[in-house]
Amino acid sequence: MATKNIAVLAGDGIGPEVVAQGIKVLDAVAEVFGHTFNYTEALVGAVAIDATGNPLPEETLEVCKASDAVFFGAIGHPKYDNDPNAKVRPEQGLLALRKSLGLFANIRPVTTFEALIHKSPLKEEKVRGADLVVYRELTGGIYFGEKGRNEKGDEAYDNCAYSTGEIERIAKLAFEAAQNRRKKLTLVDKANVLETSRLWREVVRGMASSYPDVEVDYMFVDNAAMQLIQWPSQFDVILTENMFGDIISDEASVLTGSMGLLPSASIGAKVGMYEPIHGSYPQAAGQDIANPMATVLSAAMLLDGIGMYTEGNAVRTAVDKAISENYVTEDLDKEAAKKCSEVGDYLAELVKANVQESI
Repeated sequence: MATKNIAVLAGDGIGPEVVAQGIKVLDAVAEVFGHTFNYTEALVGAVAIDATGNPLPEETLEVCKASDAVFFGAIGHPKYDNDPNAKVRPEQGLLALRKSLGLFANIRPVTTFEALIHKSPLKEEKVRGADLVVYRELTGGIYFGEKGRNEKGDEAYDNCAYSTGEIERIAKLAFEAAQNRRKKLTLVDKANVLETSRLWREVVRGMASSYPDVEVDYMFVDNAAMQLIQWPSQFDVILTENMFGDIISDEASVLTGSMGLLPSASIGAKVGMYEPIHGSYPQAAGQDIANPMATVLSAAMLLDGIGMYTEGNAVRTAVDKAISENYVTEDLDKEAAKKCSEVGDYLAELVKANVQESI
């Protein structure tokens, strides 16, 4: 039995709805395993801008730093997305949070569910068996480099920079993950053009000898994007820099048939942050139709992150069972769709029932 403090940053759009379902499942875990989870809610994103003028208020950052894990929903709102002149944007809060917490590695598993193979936009024979994880560097590269415009405003620049240390720390995590999976790592870069990519390749090649059991290959990002569609099952662990990882992981997300199924973890030296990869989907906000499974699976990764692996597996087992029983939201089955809140209730009950059966 353990007591853990969890910061809850539900954010914008459907964020509060899907996070609420994740909390239901975490509460079910706490009940059957005898743990105590203390939740502290805080503002981030558009709701934080509206309330304080800051997408990441200092109070929110302090709550996160004082917690054992951060459970994150989604950020974004059309009134900021559609205004190119907006000085403050919700996404700035997420970038600042990653930087402030030192969350240098974003981990995105992409697993196909046999019961949902027919939902994939790819032919079944191509997507069947696809099971990969993307390790994306999260606090360096072009997103955090110096940026600006000339005096006239008709030229713009975004600098991309990486250090050996930044590459080594995420590459170490990716190599270790490959050792515990199918022992294959693919570095995705653009080393034929970019100097930063050439540094990535040098560093990874230098580290490979320390992991002799891991097969390492190297793939240009444009080829990798094509190969993900042609032959996704070839990939095991994909390691890449920030911008390429942003694009590749979103591309990989459609393999399963719904972005509503994919969780992620962002980790660093201390507290980790766990969130679904989908956006805030403001068109669906308040309608109780969003798919909460990515958020619930993010809760499973959160449990892993605080050392509760049995509990995390119990959550994943519940999701597998609900999917196999077609107890899903409208993105997966319009004809027999369940509400977001109904799926959350069902998953919580499955966790309780499955754990009690195994005792």
